[in-house]
Amino acid sequence: MKRAELGEKDIRIHDYDDPAGGWGSVGSLFRNAREQDLLSSDIYRTLHRQNKAEGFMCVSCSWAKPKEPHLFEFCENGAKATMWEQTAHRCTPEFFAEHTISELLEWTDCELESAGRLTDPLKYNPATDKYEPVSWDVALAEIAIHLQALDPDEVIFYTSGRASLEASYMYQLFARIYGSPNLPDSSNMCHESTSVGLPEAIGSPVGTVQLEDFDQADMILFFGHNVGVTAPRMLHALQAAREKGVPLITFNPLPERGLVRFKNPQAPTEMLSPQPGTPMSSDFYQVKAGGDIAAITGICKHLLVLDTMSQEAGKGGVLDHEFIAEHTAGFDEFRAFVDATEWPEIERKSGLSRDALEHVADIYASKERVILNYGMGITQHREGVDAVRMICNLLLMRGNIGKPGAGVSPVRGHSNVQGQRTVGISEKPELVPLDKLAEFYNFEPPRHKGLDTVEGCEGILRGSVKAFIGLGGNFSRAVPDTGVIEEAWRQLDLHVQIATKLNRNHLLAAKSTYLLPCLGRSERDHQASGDQWVSMEDSTANIHGSFGAQSPASDNLLSEPKIIAELAKATVGTRSDVPWDDWVGDYSLIRDAIERTYPDDFRDFNIRFTHPGGFHRDIVACNREWKTENGRANFGCPSSLIGDPDVAPFRDEDTLTLLTVRSNDQFNTTVYGYDDRLRGIHGTRMVVLMNRDDMAHFDVSAGDLVDMRCAVNDGVERIVEGLRVVPYSIPQGNCAGYYPELNILVPLAHHARKSHVPATKSVPVRINKSAAA
Repeated sequence: MKRAELGEKDIRIHDYDDPAGGWGSVGSLFRNAREQDLLSSDIYRTLHRQNKAEGFMCVSCSWAKPKEPHLFEFCENGAKATMWEQTAHRCTPEFFAEHTISELLEWTDCELESAGRLTDPLKYNPATDKYEPVSWDVALAEIAIHLQALDPDEVIFYTSGRASLEASYMYQLFARIYGSPNLPDSSNMCHESTSVGLPEAIGSPVGTVQLEDFDQADMILFFGHNVGVTAPRMLHALQAAREKGVPLITFNPLPERGLVRFKNPQAPTEMLSPQPGTPMSSDFYQVKAGGDIAAITGICKHLLVLDTMSQEAGKGGVLDHEFIAEHTAGFDEFRAFVDATEWPEIERKSGLSRDALEHVADIYASKERVILNYGMGITQHREGVDAVRMICNLLLMRGNIGKPGAGVSPVRGHSNVQGQRTVGISEKPELVPLDKLAEFYNFEPPRHKGLDTVEGCEGILRGSVKAFIGLGGNFSRAVPDTGVIEEAWRQLDLHVQIATKLNRNHLLAAKSTYLLPCLGRSERDHQASGDQWVSMEDSTANIHGSFGAQSPASDNLLSEPKIIAELAKATVGTRSDVPWDDWVGDYSLIRDAIERTYPDDFRDFNIRFTHPGGFHRDIVACNREWKTENGRANFGCPSSLIGDPDVAPFRDEDTLTLLTVRSNDQFNTTVYGYDDRLRGIHGTRMVVLMNRDDMAHFDVSAGDLVDMRCAVNDGVERIVEGLRVVPYSIPQGNCAGYYPELNILVPLAHHARKSHVPATKSVPVRINKSAAA
């Protein structure tokens, strides 16, 4: 595979001190429109409908769609995603006639997707090493024959976050009727630690914060999240809070621009002003990668001291003792853990000073309504679940869950990744109403646990997984150990992908391989009853409608529900009472079925989902009702102060801790270009961001090329060659580089204990100067 960069003369690296948003964002959108041949199209009218009640939901992030939208309710990356989908470029059968798969495997991720929208169903021909056109009827029939010959336990049904609630509900039904419980999704790679940790703590797998809570909060905390890249529309609510004087305190290894300064591109006076933009974080602490548990322990430790001092002064304490007594369990054990943890250990493992953590605790103790947001800097560690629990501990100490203006806010990534779990995409049988599905559709679903993403990869490596069906996504590029996964993938019997654009995973040919093109979310979905709406759940557990109005990229595209229904009919026939054809003809019938299956969450689904702002699911933790085993919110004690004790034996003075990050020119594995404007990097993704003291230790200078090796000694050599050294503000001992290019360095076995989320935010690595340097 070629290096993810332009030519040497086009590579430019400099310090970037401008705000997130601003003219840089506007210029980036015009460049992207030009590259997709959209400057003279109606793309601007399309963008005007994005994230609005009568329009379509963004295909990138899952941040909330407000009841009263801005004139332009999209961000830079959301607009790029829509332009990417609405591109004028087409990836036709003629394209594949000109290029072998072996040739395309040398292309970068950006080059592959830049080929344009897929237009026709394709089948891989090993004799020519090319994808060749195949009719829908033949492709569906052949896939069904292959599936019928396999043990359902050998088949993975993977779901990317892009699929709608309607498609997701149908997909999990198809898999279960077929007999497979293997329903991993992209949540397994990011916020599964949330889905495990929050239910243990508060009885809900999702957060308790809604958009209006930001208007009422008097303090906002961030841990491990780059809002300026992964959820930029969130910056509007944060900016409004900061302009009211609300303290916003951030903990993150890198000083990400969105939480440093922001200039709103939709505010003309702000854009024309010479001022540098709104300062976003009142305090920014560069915690060590994996040091969040220690940092929160320090904050909690000082809160306990403040509480004792307050009580001794006759003021009643700073903790919410009434809430703790009435609603929680485990506080005494948690208090004992915090009291027993010494400050030198907290400082060493967090990389932060006692004074800094006590300062945060002082502010927190003085506020009444606090929101705590977090991202994958929390979840993607060996002890990611414990880190989520620590976040809940901090909030529970002062009763900051279940009241207006406060709560826990996991900022999830891909649009509808949260909603897919809500409607049954899960490998865990206890999370799915299997008895209802059996009763409603007259079949017996598998009752045993299925494979999650890590377990699915292990099965591919062992050879126990024989087939992979992908509803969107770029699975093999997103997972750890990409080198060995790609090699093993070619031994699969069947590989099927439902997609809008070409990516690297599609080029990993199994014994039989099919590529099925589908409609994009912004495109008109016309079925027997007319044009169809679909629905999504955002990061705040609100359900929204989405209506595509653009002409499809090809007349030979099918919708995801249609493809799923036809696959199901061909494969499982009459083995259930699911009315596949009726559902495809009228998606409102699917929504009726979802409401019937999940009546508490989807009451009056068809009536409410198109209302401005959508409707909120019944998250009872918002009302201080706790669906836990003991009926209370639970404090918990972490097993370790560091996030990744499993790789501690491989660390020494000559190792660095790698955390993988995204650029502002990508969304997950979709890479729009080779720039990262917000970090001052242009023309390349092959970089390693390093602390200057570490550069001196390793005797490297800015611009030097280094080879990076994983330091885990498990018999697998993992190496990325020729990374360009970039001096950066990052804690000593840490370094950073881009996902997915550096996934090859992450061992599959290095994952969160309870949730199996790949621990990509803390990988021990060694570097040395490249031989070619």
